Amino acid sequence: MKTDIVEPTETSQDPHGLTDTALAVLEKRYFRGEEDWGGLCKRVSKAVANGDTQLESKFYQMLLGRTFLPNSPCLMNAGRELGQLSACFVLGVEDSMESIFSTLKDAALVFQSGGGVGYTFSNLRQAGAKVGSTNGVASGAISFMKVFDAATETIKQGGTRRGAQMGMLSVTHPEILDFIDCKTKEGDLSNFNISVAMTDNFMEAVEAGTDYAIIDPRTGKEIDRLDARMVFDKIVAGAWKNGEPGLFFIDRTHASNPVDYLGKIETTNPCGEIPLQKSESCNLGSINLEQFVVDKQIDWDGLRETVQIATKFLDNVMDVSRYPVESITEATLKTRKIGLGIMGLHDMLIQMEIPYGSEAGISAAACIMEFIQRISRETSEQLATQKGPFPAYDSRHAKFKERRNATLTTIAPTGTLSMIADCSAGCEPYFSIVMTKHVLDGAKFLMVNKHFERVARREGFFSEELMAKIAETGTVIGHLEIPEKWQEIFRTAQDIAPEMHIRMQAELQKYVCNSISKTINLPNSATKQDVAEAYLLAYKLGCKGLTVYRDGSRDVQVLYGKTNKGQPVQPEQAALTAPITQTAHQAQTAQLMKKELLDVETCERFRVSWKGNRLYIMVSLDDDEAPIEVFTKLPREAGINGDGTFNPQVLQERTSNWDTICRLTSLALRYGVPLEDITKQFEKSSYSMVDAAGILNRVLKRYTCGDVKYADEEEIVAKGLGTKCPDCNNMTVVYEAGCITCKYPGCGYTACG
Repeated sequence: MKTDIVEPTETSQDPHGLTDTALAVLEKRYFRGEEDWGGLCKRVSKAVANGDTQLESKFYQMLLGRTFLPNSPCLMNAGRELGQLSACFVLGVEDSMESIFSTLKDAALVFQSGGGVGYTFSNLRQAGAKVGSTNGVASGAISFMKVFDAATETIKQGGTRRGAQMGMLSVTHPEILDFIDCKTKEGDLSNFNISVAMTDNFMEAVEAGTDYAIIDPRTGKEIDRLDARMVFDKIVAGAWKNGEPGLFFIDRTHASNPVDYLGKIETTNPCGEIPLQKSESCNLGSINLEQFVVDKQIDWDGLRETVQIATKFLDNVMDVSRYPVESITEATLKTRKIGLGIMGLHDMLIQMEIPYGSEAGISAAACIMEFIQRISRETSEQLATQKGPFPAYDSRHAKFKERRNATLTTIAPTGTLSMIADCSAGCEPYFSIVMTKHVLDGAKFLMVNKHFERVARREGFFSEELMAKIAETGTVIGHLEIPEKWQEIFRTAQDIAPEMHIRMQAELQKYVCNSISKTINLPNSATKQDVAEAYLLAYKLGCKGLTVYRDGSRDVQVLYGKTNKGQPVQPEQAALTAPITQTAHQAQTAQLMKKELLDVETCERFRVSWKGNRLYIMVSLDDDEAPIEVFTKLPREAGINGDGTFNPQVLQERTSNWDTICRLTSLALRYGVPLEDITKQFEKSSYSMVDAAGILNRVLKRYTCGDVKYADEEEIVAKGLGTKCPDCNNMTVVYEAGCITCKYPGCGYTACG
C-alpha cells in the first residue's frame, strides 16, 4: 500500500465556497438539470418570499452564505411542481379499521412528498381484545405497525429520501412489553424509530419501586398492574442492546404545550424534536453557529439579523407550501408552528476555545440558545402585529403575548444540511476528528477536521504520524504530542462523559419550545445500569426525551472505538471525565482472569457453508452478551472426498482442526483477550486450518464489526463509524441526533432530514 499522506482541509473550486463533499451531496440529491448553488438559492428564495422582493433578497443572501438552511424538502421542492416544503408530520391513528388505513393512505402521500411521519399507536386496542362489530378479536397495535412498515418500504420520499417514521406507545398500554421488544431482531420495523411515552406516574413508580396501572385504550379503565421497575429495566435492556426504544416524557411535553387547550400531544416527528398534534406539520431550519464567531467572540448583531430573517422565512414557508392532505393544511395553518434550530455548535465552541463537555461549554450553548429563542419570539410578535396571530391563538388560555407562531424553536439532526454547510450536526459534538480514506489504487489518505488541522499546524504539533495515530485510536485523547488544552477542546462524542451530554441537552431544552434531537453516546463498555442512570438523569434535569446509543451495540455496525465486545472494562474507560494521559495500549491492559462457564449459557447459532456442506457454529455468550466460548460439530458429509466416497480419516482430520481452533479461541475469550486481536490473528493465518480460521473469523466479527467488508473498493474507515450505508455501500454511518447519517464524502444519506 502506498505511504500515508494527509489530504489538505477540504476545498473546491466552487465559486460559492462549497466543499467537494457539499457539491457531491447537492448534485446527487438537490440540484436539477444545470442548477448550481446560486441557482438553487434563487429558486428557493423567490418561492418562499412569495412576491416580496425585499425579503427575497435577504433570503437569498442568507441561503447563499449558508448562515441558515431550511429542511431538505424546502431546498428540494421550493419553486418546483411538487411544492411540499415541510419535513415533519404527525398523523392520528384511531381504533378503527377505517382510521388505520386512512392514516396509512395519508402517510403514503406525505412520504411521496418528502416528509416523515410520527404516530402514536396507544389508541389501538390490544391484541386479543374483542371487536364488537365482527365478534372477532383485535390483532393489536404492533401488528398494524408492521403493516405501516411494509407500506413505507415500497415508497420513496420525493424520489430521493425513504420515508422515516416514529412509532410511539404509552407505557400504560397493554402491549407495552411486546412493544419494547418489537425491534430486538435487527431488520424488524426498519422504517420505524420507536419510543415509549413515559408518564410522570410511571417515573414516580420507578423511583418508589411500586407497580402502576395498565389501561385498556378502548374503555380507559385499569385492567392490570405491572411492576414499574421491571418495565423500566426492560426498556433499559433494549436500549443497551441496540439503542431502542427511546424515551419521551409525554406529561412534561404536554405541560409545556403552548396550545394545550387544543388537546393533548401524543407523539412526535420521526427524530423526536417536534411534538405535534394529529395532522400537524412543522417546517424546520437551522442557523450555522460556526459563521458567527469572530476572534473567539460571538457576532451578536449578525446573529440577531439572521434569527429575524430566518423566522420570517419559516413563517412564509407555511403559506407557500403545498401540503399533501387537506387536513394537514388546516391543522398546520391553525397553529403555524415553526422549528428554528442550530447546527455547528461544536464548531462555535472550538473557535471560542471552549471544550464541548465542560461547564463553560454548556453555559455558552445555553446563552446562544436563549438569545435565539428571545429574538425569534420578538420577531414572531412583530409578525403577529403585521399579519395577525396564529388562528388558534386564544387570549383566554394563552400564557404569552400574541405571536404569529405557536412554537418557534427546536434542535433537529441536520444530517445532510450540516454536510452542505460544512459544520457539525445539530447540537452534537463531532463524531471523529481524523478519518482514513482508502482508494482503489491502494493509496490511503487521512482526512483531518478543518479546525484541528488549522490548530495543529499553528501550534506546531501537526504530523502525518500523529494524524495516523488519531485515526487508528479514534480519539485525540491520550496522545502526548497534543497539548492537554487541545485534547479537551477536540474531545469527540465518545470522549465526552454521558452526564455532560445529558446536561448539555437539558440546558438547551430550557430555551427550546419544542424538543431536541440528540444522541447520548455511551462507550461499548457501558453497563445497563449506566443506561438506566442516563434515563433517570434526563428525567430529573428536565429533558423531554432521550436516545442513547452504546458504541457497537447494533449487529450491523462494523467498526468500533478501541473498546470492543468481550474486552475487559477499565474504570478510566467508563468514567470518561478526566483527561486521559496513558497510551491506548495501557488503557486496554487488564489483569488476566479466567471466566468460569455456567451450567446453562445463552447461545447463538450461525449456519455457514463450508466445503459445500452446511455447518453450524455455536457461540456462547456471557451476561454482557459477549462471546465466551465457540464450538461446532462437523456433519458426516465433511468426510466425503471429491469422488463422492466417504473417508473417515478425512473427517477425523477436519474435525480435529475445527476442535483445536475452537478450543484455543474459547480459551482466549475466557481470559478476556479482545475479540479484535483474535480476529486479526485469524486474518493472518496461512496454515492448514485457514478455512476454519476464515469462517470463525467472519462469525466472531459479527460481535466486533457486525459483518465483514473487505477493502476492495473506495471506503472511509474511522473508529466509531461503521454501519453500512444503504446508498453508497460504505461502512460510514453513525448514530447521532436521534437518527443515522452517512459520513462518506459525497453521499449525504440520512434517515432523518
